[in-house]
Amino acid sequence: MIQVNSKKTPFTFDSIEPESGLRAALGMSRADIIGEVSACALRGRGGAGFPTGTKWNLAAAARVKPGGAKYVVCNADEGEPGTFKDRVLLAEHADMVFEGMTIGARAIGAPHGILYLRSEYVYLRPHLESVLARRRSENLLGKDIGGVAGFTFDIHIHMGAGAYVCGEETALIESLEGYRGEPRNRPPFPVDTGFQGQPTVVNNVETFAWVVCILSRSASWFKAIGTKTSTGYKLLSVSGDCREPGVYEVPLGISVAELLAKVGGEGAKAVQIGGASGHCVPASEFGRKIAFEDASTGGSIIVFGPGRDMLAVARNFMEFFVEESCGQCTPCRAGNTKLLEGVEMLERGECSMSYLQELLALGETMQLASKCGLGQSSPNAFVSIVKHFKDEIMGRTLAN
Repeated sequence: MIQVNSKKTPFTFDSIEPESGLRAALGMSRADIIGEVSACALRGRGGAGFPTGTKWNLAAAARVKPGGAKYVVCNADEGEPGTFKDRVLLAEHADMVFEGMTIGARAIGAPHGILYLRSEYVYLRPHLESVLARRRSENLLGKDIGGVAGFTFDIHIHMGAGAYVCGEETALIESLEGYRGEPRNRPPFPVDTGFQGQPTVVNNVETFAWVVCILSRSASWFKAIGTKTSTGYKLLSVSGDCREPGVYEVPLGISVAELLAKVGGEGAKAVQIGGASGHCVPASEFGRKIAFEDASTGGSIIVFGPGRDMLAVARNFMEFFVEESCGQCTPCRAGNTKLLEGVEMLERGECSMSYLQELLALGETMQLASKCGLGQSSPNAFVSIVKHFKDEIMGRTLAN
């Protein structure tokens, strides 16, 4: 087993009996599997937070086009800055991720599975291939899985090419088909017209692992954790100015202050929740909850200590988005460049207050008009830093 020294708290996954989730699923109807996942209100752990049960139900009901089949895709691209929890799961709990994919296949009637693996994680591929080979030898993949006649499912690994935008599910599907990774127009949605034009479920690495726990322990167990609209546990990748960076399992609904106490980040100036595409939360708002209804995140938590220059932080994020924009739509392609130019003007003391207001308005336009969720979230860090750190920003603006 590859050792990854990033886990800071015990994971629930450590205590789940191997294949207990799959055994439970094999004794259930497809409708009952989806019903259990829906009953616990599991939402996608990749960032978007779409209800997993709803997605699976739509894919299960979708018709296969002539000559095709349904697909289950695991999004292991993990390109959001500050996120590394999926890497830990793949290294330490690959069996559970593949088990979750198999449960998903049983639920929607898919014979094919694909793990879309981040290119920087290529060193994990031999380990993952060995796990898949063992699962085939143990009748956990292949034909008549677990002795259930007619249940055929297998998984292969597809390597990404380092594009941030392929974290968006339709861009990922374009990449799988051999095209440039660019978001598709929606509708149609992947659950109806996904990979090769067939019904496709795309879920995050962590989402599939939690499915196993839910089938093993019950929907009521999972739903009792977290908040009413953000149920269950969440893995958080914590980095930056704290004593104990690493991957933490916490119940959704934990406050930013409570998390900082766990990781040794007391005295922080701000916390970036959700990576480069997330929001910068100042110390005055550390009572906010990490949950879908408040401060939502796919897993990235970056702590900024009192000595950090927040304008430099904004520049770092905007440089990232200028580099990673797929360039398909004008709001994202041109807008991120203009925001970066504005940050550079602020650093030189050449940006007027009126122009700064125009940049904020541009950011709002990008949030509304960009084609995909990644483009829509790209100005978030700039907008939130300007909003919450006016004292630092105002000293670098020119008079109107």
